[in-house]
Formats: sequence, structure tokens, C-alpha cells
Amino acid sequence: MPKKTSKKVANPGFVPMPVVNPNAAGIDIGDTIHAVAVPKDRDQQSVRVFGTMSCDLKEIVDWLEKCGIDTIAMESTGVYWKPLFNYLILYGFDVYLVNAQHVRNVTGRKTDQSDAEWLQQLHSCGLVKSSYLPENEQETLRTLVRHRRTLTEESSRFVLRMQKALEMMNIKLHTVISDIVGKSGTAIIEAIIAGERNAANFLPFLDYRIKASHEVIIKSLEGNWRAEQLFTLEENYISYKFFQQRIIACEKAIEAQLQRYAAIQNEGEIPLIETKKEDILSKAKKRSKNAPIFNTRSFLKNILRVDVLAIYGMSDICALEILSETGTDLSKWKSEKHFVSWLNLCPNTKKSGGKIISSKLMKKKPNSASQAFRMAANGVQRSDHWLGDYFRRMKAKGGNKYAIVATANKIATIYYKMVTNKVEFNPLDLQQYQEQRKNAKIAYLERKLESLKKHVA
Repeated sequence: MPKKTSKKVANPGFVPMPVVNPNAAGIDIGDTIHAVAVPKDRDQQSVRVFGTMSCDLKEIVDWLEKCGIDTIAMESTGVYWKPLFNYLILYGFDVYLVNAQHVRNVTGRKTDQSDAEWLQQLHSCGLVKSSYLPENEQETLRTLVRHRRTLTEESSRFVLRMQKALEMMNIKLHTVISDIVGKSGTAIIEAIIAGERNAANFLPFLDYRIKASHEVIIKSLEGNWRAEQLFTLEENYISYKFFQQRIIACEKAIEAQLQRYAAIQNEGEIPLIETKKEDILSKAKKRSKNAPIFNTRSFLKNILRVDVLAIYGMSDICALEILSETGTDLSKWKSEKHFVSWLNLCPNTKKSGGKIISSKLMKKKPNSASQAFRMAANGVQRSDHWLGDYFRRMKAKGGNKYAIVATANKIATIYYKMVTNKVEFNPLDLQQYQEQRKNAKIAYLERKLESLKKHVA
């Protein structure tokens, strides 16, 4: 006897979600194809797959205009979204760039078309939020600053390879000189490449600030001069010098962009900014060897209208990276708490049933601005001011990583308030800060004591 098939009855308790964006589309981004989904009543084929060439992007725009679309949600996949995003913005569409982790598809069969449909459904119900996107001038500055960081990292790798070549020949120069690409180290390496092998002949190249004695330096330069290691030493030194030249060229491009940025912030008036090296750093801070060749402090003052380099631990390159990543308008974040949350510098608290079940940091790679704040925090751990005292207290509580994140949170909060309210940095007095902490601890212990007395009674 055949089994009776029961007809499924719709759930009477189901309430369909209201459509907030009736003219919404969803796009799943890829390297070779883009899957585009529109509402089902706009075309016979509501989901189409296009290529990624410029002619294909124009075809996507024409089809979306034909379907009456005015707002679009797309995933932020690598850098593949940028050409299509710029194209859609050019034609007047309202584009939401959404985090792929926030719009993961339901379990089951996964295809590009189903992802595009899912994005379209979420966006039509108003359930997606656009990611932070920089403005045009900030985007240009961010690209250049990120390129400078890449050049700096590549340059550092060649320094390590030079040290390896010296070590393979048992030349211990890098153990007696702190920086082999400094004035003395560079002169000695160039002499080695030129063919000098007598250790005593390297002494005239030493700077007077070298602390090691001549005897120790002569011993460190006695080794086995292997031909293949000398070749790699020369190759790595040439590559290092090349990247240093490219860093200078990149810094000139950054300086030109900062001039345009400053002109926009000053309503078209180009400020006069000194670029002499002796005027770059204030007397209060020592110039870093990796600092840009231009006057970073003056540019930042003209653009942000406050001196953010006055913040403890904040270096030129850290402030420049933060500006390129966050821009000048921090009102895009509602408060400093939203700002530090975006930077991933606060616990990702999860609650269920009114109880906190997790409060760990999100396991994701911090963005460049977050890394800059962490670098600034790491630089204050031995300082004799209130922020350094706070770092050491947090380190005693939870370790070095915990202290870096907690102090970076403090610095980011200070930065947000300074830039948003246009107020200068007003540090606390160390003794006053320690006295406040002492009084707060005494008050806490007194409250605990009163609570214990009530519990015993």
C-alpha cells in the first residue's frame, strides 16, 4: 500500500520580515566572475553571472539600471571589489561594502549565485551594515603610507640577510655595533665589498660614539672570507640601498599628498610648512631613524588641528599611519568606545541569559591603525609618566600582551577625544595619578570589608 504523503502546512506563527530596501541587489565578488542577484520580479533571470573585465562591469551597471536598482550590497573580498565598487559609485548607486563574516550563508550547498541571493535578501530587509570606507584623499594617502611600510619591511629583510652572511663568515660585527646599516656599519660593509680584509684597517671608519674597544672590534672582524658569502653580502647591500632610495621617493609622494590634504582642510589655502630636517622633531622627542624626511608634526597639526605627537609613545610614523587609516572625521564612530572596538582593542563581550560567557579579544588580524596604537603603547612601558605606570600595572596584572592592548586602548581614547573635540593633550601628573589609584583601591577594600561584615552578621 503506497504511503500517504502529507501536505506541509505553513507555520502560522511565521512573520515575514518587512522589506526596507525594495530596490536592493546583492553581488558576490570574485576574481574571474561576479554573481549579481536582483528581486525576482525585476527580470526573468533574477541571478546572473558576469565576467570581471571593464566591458563586463559596464554590462552589470546597464542590467542593474534596467532592473530599477538603486542600492547594492557586496562582499569585501580581497581587492577584487574595488573596480566594480568605483564603477557603481560613478553611476550613482548606493553601495554597501559588507564584511563577509557578517553575512555568512546558511548551511547547505554553497554557490556564488546562492551567496548573491542571500546578500540581496539581507539587504532588502535592511540587515547589512556597510564597512568603514575612506574618502578619496584619505584613500590616496593610505595607499602611499601602506606602500612605504611594505618598502620598510622589505628593506629590513635585506639587513637580516646581511647579518646572516657576516655570521656565516664568523664576522661578529653585528654583535659589537648596534646598527650595521648606521654610519660606521655602512662604511665597514662598503670597505669589505671593496676588497678590504685587514681588520685593523677598518678602525678609521668607526664613529666616536661606538662604545666597543678597538681590540674587540678587530677581533670581531677576523673571520673566514668565503667568496659565496661575500657575493650575497654585496647583493643584499645593493638591494638594501635600492629600497632606501624607493622609500625616499615614496616619502616625497606622501609629502605631496599631505600638502593637498592640508589645503583641503584649510579650505584651499596651502599652508607654509618647513621641511628642514633640523625642524622636524621637537626638542622633547628624539628623532627615529625610520621617521619620514618631511616635517610630520607640522603636517599633522595643519590637518588635524591638534598636536597628536604630544601623546606619550606616539611617533611620527605611528601618527601618520593612524591618519591614513582613520582620516580626520572620527564622528563616523559614535564614541570612543565604538572607535576602540573597531580597532579590536577591547574585549568582545558575549552575553547569554544575562551572564558573560566570553570576553576575549576577537581572533582577527588587527588593522594598520590598531597596530600603530599598539606600537605607541609598547613604547611607553619604561617611561616615568602616568601612562608608563599604567602599562606596568597592567603588565603585572595580565602579562605583556594584555598591557599592550590595555594601554593602546587608553592612547586610542585620548587620540579620539583630541581629534574630535580639538583639545590638546593634557597629561596627568604621575604623583597625582598614583594617589588617585591608591585612594580608589582603599575605597574598594573598604566596600569589600563592609560587604563582608554584613554577610557575617
